[in-house]
Amino acid sequence: MSDADERKTSGRKPLSLGGGRGGSSSGTVQQSFARGRSKQVVVEKKRKRAGGPGADKAAPAKGETPQSAKDRARAALAAKAKELGLSEEELIKRQQAIARARSEAAEREEKKKAEAAELERRDREERERLEEQKRREEEERKAREAEEKRRKAEEEARRAVADVPPPLPEDEELAKPSRKERPAKERVREPEEEEDARSMLEEMGGRVKKKAPAPEKAVTRSKEPKRRQGKLTIQNIIEDDSDRQRSLASMRRAREREKQRRAQQGQGREKVSREVIVPERITVQELANRMAERAADIVKFLMQQGQMVRANDVLDADDAELIVEEFGHTVKRVSEADVETGFISEADPEESKKPRAPVVAVMGHVDHGKTSLLDALRETDVAAGEAGGITQHIGAYQVQLKSGDKITFLDTPGHAAFSAMRSRGAQATDIVILVVAADDGVMPQTIEAINHARAAKVPMIVAVNKIDKPDAKPEKVLQDLLQHEVVVESMGGDVQTVNVSALKRLGLEELTEAITLQAEVLELKANPDRSAEGVVIESQIDKGRGPVATVLVKRGTLKRGDIVVAGAQWGKVRALVNERGQQMAEAGPSLPAEILGLDGAPEPGEVFAVVENESRAREIVAYRQRQLRERSALVTGGGASLEQMMAKLKQADVTEMPLLVKADVQGSAEAITAALEKLGNEEVRARVIHSAPGGVSESDVLLAKTSGAPIFAFNVRANKQARELAEAEGVEIRYYSVIYDVIDDVKATMEGLLAPEKRETFIGYAEILEVFHVSKVGKVAGCRVTEGVVRRGSGVRLLRNDTVIHEGKLSTLKRFKDEVPEVRAGTECGMAFENYQDIQVGDKIECFTVEEIKRTL
Repeated sequence: MSDADERKTSGRKPLSLGGGRGGSSSGTVQQSFARGRSKQVVVEKKRKRAGGPGADKAAPAKGETPQSAKDRARAALAAKAKELGLSEEELIKRQQAIARARSEAAEREEKKKAEAAELERRDREERERLEEQKRREEEERKAREAEEKRRKAEEEARRAVADVPPPLPEDEELAKPSRKERPAKERVREPEEEEDARSMLEEMGGRVKKKAPAPEKAVTRSKEPKRRQGKLTIQNIIEDDSDRQRSLASMRRAREREKQRRAQQGQGREKVSREVIVPERITVQELANRMAERAADIVKFLMQQGQMVRANDVLDADDAELIVEEFGHTVKRVSEADVETGFISEADPEESKKPRAPVVAVMGHVDHGKTSLLDALRETDVAAGEAGGITQHIGAYQVQLKSGDKITFLDTPGHAAFSAMRSRGAQATDIVILVVAADDGVMPQTIEAINHARAAKVPMIVAVNKIDKPDAKPEKVLQDLLQHEVVVESMGGDVQTVNVSALKRLGLEELTEAITLQAEVLELKANPDRSAEGVVIESQIDKGRGPVATVLVKRGTLKRGDIVVAGAQWGKVRALVNERGQQMAEAGPSLPAEILGLDGAPEPGEVFAVVENESRAREIVAYRQRQLRERSALVTGGGASLEQMMAKLKQADVTEMPLLVKADVQGSAEAITAALEKLGNEEVRARVIHSAPGGVSESDVLLAKTSGAPIFAFNVRANKQARELAEAEGVEIRYYSVIYDVIDDVKATMEGLLAPEKRETFIGYAEILEVFHVSKVGKVAGCRVTEGVVRRGSGVRLLRNDTVIHEGKLSTLKRFKDEVPEVRAGTECGMAFENYQDIQVGDKIECFTVEEIKRTL
């Protein structure tokens, strides 16, 4: 038994329980509490009845024999069983089961109470033990601290006594204790304080008198010297007759104040000359940071020179160089474009390169089967998901052949509006597959694809598709290619040709063999053990994932967590996803991947690279964004003054149709913008005020409302808030899935903005014979129609000596006294002009009609 148990059980009085059925007994129990407290508690314990239900009924009544009591109990049991519809044996078993259940429940309850009491007792003992342990540790810590303080005090006292030099003969009087000195509070000053005080006095030109060493008994009498309070003045240091002490920190502050005072008097430290790197443009604050000067000093200097600037204003290189030299520093001029130096590293050594998969671009005319051919190679169906059966954006996929070789395909759109996207696809590829339909032959976009491949200097493989059609003419296709300097091997050239059928899955193995053979000839290699570099194939803004860029790694390995700069965007790669939607830890050369984590959607075709840290990425992106802003400012060409702006408005005879374009991907938005801006002429044109990937948001609606422009949504939709705002503001949102419909609608709208063409038709001539003055009408000309017909309401010109002196309309046409609608040749009539009275005899009248003809683009 533990000490705690002994304390708890000590003093308890045993319970004296009386016998008897259902009897009870009482007694006292001593309860123990924390910190030695105890309490006497009176308890009473009731005993359970030994019998089950009905046992009290079986007890004999007063004056009743046991046999009669048993008979009475048996009769009561039989009546109860009859009442419940049970036999006596069943009733007895039920009563016994109920009694057992009650006793078991009571035992479980007692057991739970005992366990709870035991748990509480253990918790209490643990708390007491922890408190006792904590108290002992605290006492030991205080004892150690006191011992450490006492030991340090003794050491300092011994060191002070040993370091104080003996008094000089002329200072013996000063070594005596002063009358004001109180020996009871005598102490030994710390040597650091003595040295600081002496040096401070010497700097101020004073003379220090050394004191006599303190008596030994003063040290031995007090092991722990007391710290004197108060301020240590110059007089106290010289006379050393004060019991006050000044802290070391206070002495140091005094020395610092003295140094600042001397610095203000021109005795400060010498100025440090630095080499300051000055780019083409730099802010005042950044220049101050590079010179380690205050920005306010630079602003003050410029104000003295007559320039009012602020800390955030931008200075050019010449002004910055002048300021740096004025402040006593040296200048190093650099170009702002130097920030991109080393962004794209030099070529890797040959020994570090390893073979990589070829990147193949599938190009050709619209509906010649490019996507279907790629579906056949990948055994998937992408064309079914494309609206109108045409590919709307670039897709990158990697196919693994049965032989184990891998080929990366780029599926580029064939529509004419996607010419720029095809150009980017050709720049990112090693081999171009030119798909030509055997029934259509060479088409305009086929020629463009040939030019792109030739400009990118990549080899070409001609795939003649749809050979299963009855009207297929593969030989004619090859002959038509000769006109564009594409000579196939069968005609003595070096261009491979393969006849395929994407629908029937014919010629696919021959096509893959041709690609593999061409890749072996090119000996494609790249270094995977370096930071990644590549090209952005496509980008978009996903509602759930944010900006997503499809990239193709050209060399190196792109890993999750790398800091990537792509165009004017940067970010840390949060995820790498392949074309099947699977997460990847890294992407090697020739492997396409979607990256998440950029702060915006980069332009397709931009080169991306991994940089070493975030500061480097911010520098590059800030420079590129500044360049974009400057270029956009040059394009808009806003006037620098009110006169220039008014002159430009007067010359603006072109009617512009503002538009706002939102598309699913950046490439589609660019293609639509380029196609719309090509529409129009010298009188009317389309102006895309904003184009971006992603759904239509509330900010787009507000921008469209401000600009008075409709919103063209291409393969995207507006959210609920944007729809409600558009309805409230009266902004039209048009949804499209095929680019043809976008171009046709804009073209029809722009044709409506064109001013109609006016065509004049001469219908008759008349000569004025006499001029009459009529009241309330004015001058009326008496005329004879010499040719054609004159109609009321038609346009007329008044000719005098074959010179037009007036053009207007007839207000009156009379024959005698009646108004007539027209007068024919050889007939006399009376005419009056609207708002014109200067007519003379001999003038001629020319009558004509104006017909408006609707114009088209």
